[in-house]
Amino acid sequence: MDLFFKEEHKIFRDTVRNFVAKEIMPIAADCDEQEKFPMSLLPRMGELGFLGLGLPEEHGGSSADAVMEAVMTEEMARTSGIGAGIYAHLHLGLKPIAAFGNPEQKKKYLAPGIRGEKFAAFGLTEPNVGSDVSAVETKAVKDGDHYVVNGSKMFITNGGIADWVNLVVSTSPQKKLKGLSILIVDKGTPGFSIGRKLHKLGRRAGEIYELVFEDCRVPTSQLLGSENEGFYNALNILSAGRIYMGAEAVGTAQYAFEESLRYANERKQFGQPIGKFQAIAFMLANMAVKLEASRLMVYKAAWMKDQGQDFAAMASMAKLFASEAATEICNHALQIHGGYGYIREFPIERLYRDCKLGEIGEGTSEIQRRIIAKNLGL
Repeated sequence: MDLFFKEEHKIFRDTVRNFVAKEIMPIAADCDEQEKFPMSLLPRMGELGFLGLGLPEEHGGSSADAVMEAVMTEEMARTSGIGAGIYAHLHLGLKPIAAFGNPEQKKKYLAPGIRGEKFAAFGLTEPNVGSDVSAVETKAVKDGDHYVVNGSKMFITNGGIADWVNLVVSTSPQKKLKGLSILIVDKGTPGFSIGRKLHKLGRRAGEIYELVFEDCRVPTSQLLGSENEGFYNALNILSAGRIYMGAEAVGTAQYAFEESLRYANERKQFGQPIGKFQAIAFMLANMAVKLEASRLMVYKAAWMKDQGQDFAAMASMAKLFASEAATEICNHALQIHGGYGYIREFPIERLYRDCKLGEIGEGTSEIQRRIIAKNLGL
């Protein structure tokens, strides 16, 4: 990956990789089993600068480009959802405040979030609203110096353990997309309650919840950015997020490939390692090709973002290809491991469960194809 990597990217990659190997991998299976995010790791991640990438230095952040952020996301993808929690905190919780927040909001939320003292979530999806953002039903009606919020959100990563949520609401329902806004809602705000914790197929350490708002009074000072510009701000966030979802797919696929290659060289049948059989060798060869192509596409999209180019279509291509390739690679990995891939003592069954979310989160594969086709003038 020297095409897009500088020396600082390689050094940072090694730092993240070592942290993941020493601090997260020993507990990853337990976190998956218990469906728990390890909150105790946040301060250490803050010390290492993982939670401040690309955020203002005056609030404790550090300069970082999209390539570096993709590097961290890829390395964290081995951790069964822990990386998803970090992604939601950094990219959906802190980045919007850094980009659109006023000085008071930045002072209140950025520094403790970067240090790992507070945790964030982003609330967009609803029980009846997924890909069609214009149909957001959670409403915020202005009442003096407050908004009164009513509605619910679904599948919110970090929702039940976060200190605040950047909440997408409809402030002008008749305007649909042009009537959406984002409110910063603190945990403990009267009328804001945590609903069900939702139990997932994979990436279980990234906890997801239902959030409920019943006559929840949020001060107008908690408006993030301008009223009725929430869709455009959210779109900016989610377009970049597709790069990192692609990077997460690459990381999951890389882990599955490494485990499969090692197993194919160690496992013997009929007097030789199973990797010597053409069926297995060709399977691994195809996995390597898909993995390399995925990584190139993801880092090209990140590089384009860093160059100030229009990266939206490339991000969708990278996310689409990498997520579907990861599903194929993890499927082959389980097949190579046979019965051992199907039991929990090996990580393959977890990776097999984890990879599927890449085809759903941050816009389904179908939505990505729609974006790509539109970019082609179709």
